[in-house]
Amino acid sequence: MGKNKHSRIRPAGRPPLKRSGSPPGSLIFTGTKHLEQLNVALTQYSEQDYRCELAHDTLPEAANIGGILWYDVRGLHDIELIEQLGMRYQMHPLAIEDVLNIHQRPKFEEYDQALFVVVRALDFNRETMNIDTEQVAIFFTRDSLLSFQEKDGDLFAPIRRRLEMPGSRMRNRTTDYLAYALIDAIVDHYFIVLDQLEEELSNLEVEIMTSPSDATKRKIHDLRIAIISLRKLAGPMREAINRFAGSEHALIASTTPVFLRDLFDHSIRVVELTDTTRDLLNGLQDLYLSEISFRMNNVIQLLTIISTIFIPLTFLAGVYGMNFKHMPELEWPHGYYGLWVIMIGIVLFQLYYFRRRKWL
Repeated sequence: MGKNKHSRIRPAGRPPLKRSGSPPGSLIFTGTKHLEQLNVALTQYSEQDYRCELAHDTLPEAANIGGILWYDVRGLHDIELIEQLGMRYQMHPLAIEDVLNIHQRPKFEEYDQALFVVVRALDFNRETMNIDTEQVAIFFTRDSLLSFQEKDGDLFAPIRRRLEMPGSRMRNRTTDYLAYALIDAIVDHYFIVLDQLEEELSNLEVEIMTSPSDATKRKIHDLRIAIISLRKLAGPMREAINRFAGSEHALIASTTPVFLRDLFDHSIRVVELTDTTRDLLNGLQDLYLSEISFRMNNVIQLLTIISTIFIPLTFLAGVYGMNFKHMPELEWPHGYYGLWVIMIGIVLFQLYYFRRRKWL
């Protein structure tokens, strides 16, 4: 297969950046090659039939069974194959460019005969405390839908299982409902990520109250970065879903907007929970600083009490440690023992006084 003039993949190890000044529609893959082979799943279904086929580095051919046709592409490094698929189903060149430029903000675009949605799927890495993101692009017309994922993880396996079931409601609906179901699966995973973050915050609270350390401070910082990343994605995603729900495009069936409005409510809930989680983290940061300050104050208080106890003892030792010749007390037979009694008495009195004042 010959190389297209737009097919440019940056060498491994160099940061992928779109070339400045490139004309609109330039097909440049700006991501990282996650797979050796491009995986393409072709799903065809109607009320009576269902068919699913998986191919590598090639496009499966559609069977003549009618119904809805859904190509799910996992891996974006093969620019020529993605361009071939896009041109076959009349994707706008700017839409193909957005598929390959994986740094897109969540968006919703309308074309004459198609709709295009970009969202970001999330996953929380508990080891690094980072939010891993993956761009997902969905382009659909009246009878076909194309979805593009960066990685091999099948985000839409639950949707396929629903389609496999005879009598599934999805089989009786059009591509706009399929697009809704795909986005809904991604949004639902946001709630899983939020639950994981909340669990980490609960563990962090226990750690702060029992044994705060420098590692605790690093966890707070990492979680703050993760929540900020989540918030930056949740807001634009809500806007894109709102535009999708409010669209009057001919591709959106009369029965679909109610589902899209419910999806929009979910996206609002994601934003609200993200803000709540951020507030909880801010509270934990304040709690950490208060706990560190409290422990430091306890140490300073203990050291101050010890210093206070030794101040009169140091005074007495200093007075009777002077080498003056005429000091009557130095001639007392029991002066040494008497001084010890006085010093011990002072210490006991101070300890009694401090405890009564609840300083100890």
